[in-house]
Amino acid sequence: MQDRTYTADAEPGDHVTVAGWVHEVRDLGGIAFLILRDTSGKIQIKFEKDEMDEDLVETGLDVARESVISVTGEVAEEPRAPTGVEITPEDLDVVAPADPQLPLDPSEKVDAELSTRLDNRTLDLRKDDVQAIFEIRAEILRAVREHFREVGCTEITTPKIVATGTEGGTELFPITYFGEEAFMNQSPQLFKQLMVGSGLERVFEIGPIFRAEEHNTPRHLNEATMIDFESAFIDHHEAMDVCEGTLKAAYQAVAENCEAQLSLLGYDDFEPLDEAFPRLTYEEAIERVNATGEVDEQLVWGDDLSTEAEKALGEDIGSHYFVTDWPSEIKPFYIQDHDDDPDLSKGFDLMHPRMELVSGGQREHRYENLVAGFEQQGLDPEQFDYYTKMFRYGMPPHAGWAYGVERVVMTMLGLENIREAVLFPRDRQRLSP
Repeated sequence: MQDRTYTADAEPGDHVTVAGWVHEVRDLGGIAFLILRDTSGKIQIKFEKDEMDEDLVETGLDVARESVISVTGEVAEEPRAPTGVEITPEDLDVVAPADPQLPLDPSEKVDAELSTRLDNRTLDLRKDDVQAIFEIRAEILRAVREHFREVGCTEITTPKIVATGTEGGTELFPITYFGEEAFMNQSPQLFKQLMVGSGLERVFEIGPIFRAEEHNTPRHLNEATMIDFESAFIDHHEAMDVCEGTLKAAYQAVAENCEAQLSLLGYDDFEPLDEAFPRLTYEEAIERVNATGEVDEQLVWGDDLSTEAEKALGEDIGSHYFVTDWPSEIKPFYIQDHDDDPDLSKGFDLMHPRMELVSGGQREHRYENLVAGFEQQGLDPEQFDYYTKMFRYGMPPHAGWAYGVERVVMTMLGLENIREAVLFPRDRQRLSP
């Protein structure tokens, strides 16, 4: 809209045109107020009924909440107004009227269930605290991208329609691709490994992944946004250094640049991550879990960390931490084993006290070992020939990892359900909007 002024920029003495949504209308008899909301904030529109055009007053007071309007008038100082200024309108145009019966209340005077909010996400996103989550999410992505560039990474984009899954045929969404079967990609894992052999050496990707998991929990999604990293000529220890750096950069950026959003969400004491993340071996981790006495059954070698175990260990440590040297048998085929102990892998996970965030490790770059890993996990190497053959043409040692943006937002802000960190979540029950 030409010559539009954002409400936050309206100063006493200005003649402005503001546009946005009707947040509230209050009729006090001889005087009435309309609160207009835009992306920068709110502003009060004052109607003195006896001194203004009757049609103008009627239009302003009859408009339904959440209608889009444009108002032109003089800005005056008013200490009693919500933002210290108000506009006396000369003209008010109802750009797009709203139905008086709204499916939820963006002013938050009436609470709504999460399912109702997600069914009406556009309305839900008009709430300040919901918008705050996505402003913080955007800042996390900006900071992570900047950190990647600082450590010499090139951003890449890999295919999301593939002929085979990253780890075989499980948990895949099949699609028809010009008469042939194809799948939505579970991960850019294989492609980013190919990139480090291409000469780019150090790459990252931020993009969607698709997993047909049957989980129906507050922390699982079937479409998520992953931050992936891969680099040639580093080992798993150096990969963990980069991983820790991205998380610390994200927290620092949010602390510095999202004070208003954090305040809206009740985080006035938000702190960056200053301390080094502890690094425990898998063996040390299961010993500490068992020592807490908080799990129903003692863990033994080869067990994965259950939700119960993650919670017990997280409470014991009280910060982000890595678990390293996992058993080879429970890590994917592309994770390299220790040469002096093939039962131990060079895989790692990064954990928040609430849940797992990151899975990564040093990759197997030797062709024969890679093919043997496929066979050990019951996969046919020939189905992955586009991937494996490149390891015959000079593949350097490399390592990497991936984590989901939604889990970072969820754990950073203490959200109860991961769906609150996604604009339009996709899970077993939700395919629309």
